[in-house]
Amino acid sequence: MADLFANRPRVWVDGKFFHRGAEKFYLKGVTYGPFAPNAAGEPFAAPEQTARDFLLARELGANVLRVYHIPPRWFLDLAAHHDLLLLIDIPWDKHLVFLDDDARRAAARQSVCHAVLACVHHPAVFAYSVANEIPADIVRWSGAPRVADFIDELVAEAKRLDPQCLCTFTNFPPTEFLRPQALDFLCFNVYLHQPAPFKSYLARLQLMADAKPLVLGEFGMDSLREGEPVKCETLAWQIELAFRGGLAGAVVFSFTDDWYHSGRQITDWQMGLTTVARERKASFTVVQKMFHTAPRFPLPRTPKVSVVVASYNGDRTLKACLESLRHLNYPDYEIILVDDGSTDTTPQLAEEFRRGETSGERSPEKVANAEDSCGAASHQLVTSATGGKFHSFRHGTNLGLSVARNTGIAAAAGEIVAFTDADCRVDPDWLYYLVADLLTGEFVAMGGPNLLPPDDSAVAAAVMVSPGGPAHVMLDDRQAEHIPGCNMAFFKTALTTVGDFDPIFRKAGDDVDVCWRLQQAGFKIGFSPAAFVWHYRRSTLGAYLKQQRGYGEAEALLLRKHPEYFNAFGDSVWRGRIYTPAKYGVLLRPPIIYHGLFGSAPFQSLYASQPALTLMLLTTLEFHVLVTLPLWILAVTFKGLLPLAIASLVISVGVAVAAGVQATLPKGRRRWWSRPLVALLFFLQPIVRGWERHQGRLSRQLRAEPVRETLDSVTLRDGTASLGEVRYWAEHRVERVAFVARVLRGLDHQGWPSRSDIGWSEFDVEIYGNRWSHVQLLTVAEDHPRGRQLIRCQLRARLSLQAQIAFWSLLGSVALVVGFFGGWRNWLVLLLLTLPLFAYFLWRQKRKLQSLIVVFLDELAKQEKLIKVPTGRIVEPAVAPKSGPVRVELPKAAEINPPVTAESKATVT
Repeated sequence: MADLFANRPRVWVDGKFFHRGAEKFYLKGVTYGPFAPNAAGEPFAAPEQTARDFLLARELGANVLRVYHIPPRWFLDLAAHHDLLLLIDIPWDKHLVFLDDDARRAAARQSVCHAVLACVHHPAVFAYSVANEIPADIVRWSGAPRVADFIDELVAEAKRLDPQCLCTFTNFPPTEFLRPQALDFLCFNVYLHQPAPFKSYLARLQLMADAKPLVLGEFGMDSLREGEPVKCETLAWQIELAFRGGLAGAVVFSFTDDWYHSGRQITDWQMGLTTVARERKASFTVVQKMFHTAPRFPLPRTPKVSVVVASYNGDRTLKACLESLRHLNYPDYEIILVDDGSTDTTPQLAEEFRRGETSGERSPEKVANAEDSCGAASHQLVTSATGGKFHSFRHGTNLGLSVARNTGIAAAAGEIVAFTDADCRVDPDWLYYLVADLLTGEFVAMGGPNLLPPDDSAVAAAVMVSPGGPAHVMLDDRQAEHIPGCNMAFFKTALTTVGDFDPIFRKAGDDVDVCWRLQQAGFKIGFSPAAFVWHYRRSTLGAYLKQQRGYGEAEALLLRKHPEYFNAFGDSVWRGRIYTPAKYGVLLRPPIIYHGLFGSAPFQSLYASQPALTLMLLTTLEFHVLVTLPLWILAVTFKGLLPLAIASLVISVGVAVAAGVQATLPKGRRRWWSRPLVALLFFLQPIVRGWERHQGRLSRQLRAEPVRETLDSVTLRDGTASLGEVRYWAEHRVERVAFVARVLRGLDHQGWPSRSDIGWSEFDVEIYGNRWSHVQLLTVAEDHPRGRQLIRCQLRARLSLQAQIAFWSLLGSVALVVGFFGGWRNWLVLLLLTLPLFAYFLWRQKRKLQSLIVVFLDELAKQEKLIKVPTGRIVEPAVAPKSGPVRVELPKAAEINPPVTAESKATVT
């Protein structure tokens, strides 16, 4: 009978989901058996009963049965006849300490081979589970890495006999930490009967699954203990949450109360949807209804979504991007293509896409707004026959990524604005999952994974596991700190609130900037693991390094605008965990597993070890410039330093090689040169990106109109008065924290790069005004009688990283001169000539910045009706002057700090 169904397509993995032929395939399953042995001694019901059960399963809406023994041929044929697929658990003695016994390991391999050979190429086979729920104490005894490796061996055995078969290992919370690498999808048995923990745990499992599908292999409830009404309610929300959470399928335990286990009939559990006599329970009807609704449960509403694609010379992949957007499973959306001055065939592709559509209407006011946002951008409108309306805009010249995205925002009619890139293909359910998670109300922005397309090159696969690729940064299982620009969506009002994308980001960094600004405004960003896009990586070494140069340039701009998110070397510092195929460092120790007391915890989590970022410092541009290069230069004169110079270079190369060895390359795209290429990229990327970052820090201004000196600031700079402190008198009470907030708003309005204290600093605001220095502002408020206050502002000038590098470089240059020409007198003369001059220059730069900030504070004080007070003894001005500092008589000490009386205390209060 199998031959009759030989032409049926097999199920295959497509990103986070399955496909069967050209259509997506979602598992809607139920476990079946095991039963008391039939007349043939098989752990299955009689063929006649099985046929009746299969009809009931189809009535239920199930398309997959999970069985726990190798099915006989008649069972496979009967399943195929009813268009049911089988998830086959392969039984072997996993409850024994199998890794300590060669015979037991061989028996497990033999079981897998026997199962695959018995079912090979049969159209009823969905997948094999090579193991089911290995006991936690067995894994703890043998060690998690060894057990995971053995599971991978079993998968390899199955793939050897049937290369196209799907394989998994059915895990459960006590061994959550097991991470085999060869699985086609993740499968978990989860029995949680409260909605919040269930939803949270599925989100956790989705992050663990990463780019693979996640299947709920077992879940259910006992009618005998919990009652059928509670079971109905629980199964309903479990199925809905599973599919809303982006799982590729769910399998209910079980089809019937008829259950034979460990050599006996089980009578004290009733987990089935039918009775032993196959009578339908109320839960059967509930699951039937949910299966018929799954996978796309109705959204509470379907707000209009505007999908913006900004493209600059992206014709290689743009057509595939637009075609994927035409077939989204979402009822109300529009596509907005912004051609940012491309010189390739992008205009022709847009025209080709337009000709394949039907004309539509568009609000002239919205078009006018869009045109205003990008100058003389041209606009065309069409309506997709299969999707949403299509709009195309074209900039006359390349204005940069942020401007292009802002053009799309201005033209957007949707309540939600989603973004993807021209080098991406979206999943058909991309918008469904993004919008569903946005409508929960907790988040104003939502991102999703970006996966390597199956047709991308082996070079692209190596690039994917190399540093510097797009990644999401997670604060917990649902909330993100950063979402990549190739896959993100926002409520349009949230973008408008923070001012859309900053035009200074022309190539990259716009997504990081807008995420940080949203969080600074008090908003939250979420992550939807099922809303994925296929993202084509750079396919040549030159293209990858060009991308990293652009990222370095963006980092320089981000550092000037958000210095609080960077360390002294200019590297970004994230609060959350980075999720990326690249390990962005070398792992020196294995992960830590929480087993619970004596290994008995019901949920045993794996805490991944963090990469040794200190080792990665040995590959940075700073290390090469400050250590390796000077050692090689000095080794020319001092031969004894040559071994150190060689060791310095060898260590840097060795770290890159170690990162290449540890890289997890996708199967099927591994070549003999893949790991050497990854090692080369780990070595080159920090140099290229660091060079561009430092070049940007040293040469580029944050604003097109940098802060200029005024007459007042020049006078202050050239004067002799101290600029370390300014004071302002308030005739009314001023909240110091509110005053600092107004300072920050004023700095932001004028384009001053700054960072504020987040609870750990010894200052309120750090202000960056030039490349040589920055100023730390510290405030204090003194309470005075009759509700008056004195606001004191301390300005601490500090040398910047550039100034410190320049200083040590100067010393190094002098040392080199002495090394080549010798003589301590030369050293002394050079030191006496250069260091004082440079120190005076730096002092002038610090004073210049202090004077600018004093003028800024003076202007802010005028707006707040505060009176500037000269430094020295504290004074109490009687009348607010129109302008300039106050000149008044000094009061007596008793007037400043009078004795506290009941009347004065009440006045102060």
